[in-house]
Amino acid sequence: MVPTTIRHLFVEDMTIELHEPFGIAGGAQEQARNLLVTVELDDGTCGYGEAAPFAAFNGETPERARMALETARVIVEGADVREWRAIAAALAAQALVGSARCAIETAILDALLRRAALPLWAFFGGATTSLETDMTITTGSVEAATAAAHDILARGITTIKVKIGGGDLQLDLDRLRAIHAVAPFSPLILDGNGGYTADSALQLLALLHERGIRPVLFEQPVAGSDYSGLRQVSRWGGVRVAADESVTGVADVLALANERAMHVVNIKLMKCGIVEALDIAAVARSSGLGLMIGGMVESTLAMTVSACFAAGLGGFQFVDLDTPLFMVQMPLQGGMRYDGSQIRLDAITAGHGVVPLGSPGIRLE
Repeated sequence: MVPTTIRHLFVEDMTIELHEPFGIAGGAQEQARNLLVTVELDDGTCGYGEAAPFAAFNGETPERARMALETARVIVEGADVREWRAIAAALAAQALVGSARCAIETAILDALLRRAALPLWAFFGGATTSLETDMTITTGSVEAATAAAHDILARGITTIKVKIGGGDLQLDLDRLRAIHAVAPFSPLILDGNGGYTADSALQLLALLHERGIRPVLFEQPVAGSDYSGLRQVSRWGGVRVAADESVTGVADVLALANERAMHVVNIKLMKCGIVEALDIAAVARSSGLGLMIGGMVESTLAMTVSACFAAGLGGFQFVDLDTPLFMVQMPLQGGMRYDGSQIRLDAITAGHGVVPLGSPGIRLE
């Protein structure tokens, strides 16, 4: 028996209620319908991962993620966690959906590092053990945006990210004006989730400029496949532009960098897994692009992994790791801690430090 061999892969539903629907331009998610993945090694060590599909973002559903995880069982069971990159390559070759790749790679690294008593932030490089996050105002009314801005400031968070692009430019403008009135000194990030054309995005920016509102970043103003529109907003918008839906792998970063279509890359482990995300970060840096870390509607498990990734590597100017704050009750313990706008990782001593309530292990299939 090799202690680091994966004996079992377990998959369990992990549905978490939200305080309110998490709305973006493409639709809203009423609950976090995520999946908890556990790998158990021959020596009994367990590692945990999370799949957080978000259909409104990229079409991934819990059903597709679960099917992908079951397909991967033949690759994972019997493999050695010390060969985590080889396992990741095998998963990528199967073209699994990103959330499934992320969950499995997370669980494997977590098990490996728990055995080694090494925290995940140190594994990624140990550049720092803290980050400063923004908080998101989801799509909705002017009144809801105003109330959310007050709540964010009361939490001690200053940078505000606003979901826009639902199809009503005037509503977006009114919401942004209301938020700015509540928090005039807060850095403002706009997130279109591909809901604009280049012309309408530039029109919104011009209207904001007339009113003295200058966002620090405009994330994915146009559709993911609209490289020309992304380049147009980057060139003429007078604001830094981040690519999110446009980037699902290294090839996308290279193509967009060559076209000078963006200034910043939003890296989400849930889109492509950890190994691909490491490559994206390296290529983005070598191309002179800024780095942003984000996520889907994730619990503290997946969000802690992203925080360890960004803190360990260092150099992430934009941090958007707030979705656990939208959740009513967390079926997990450990991992990162929020302190106002600060995310703290220094209490993590092995792996990502998150375990399901009632651990040591989950045994459901």
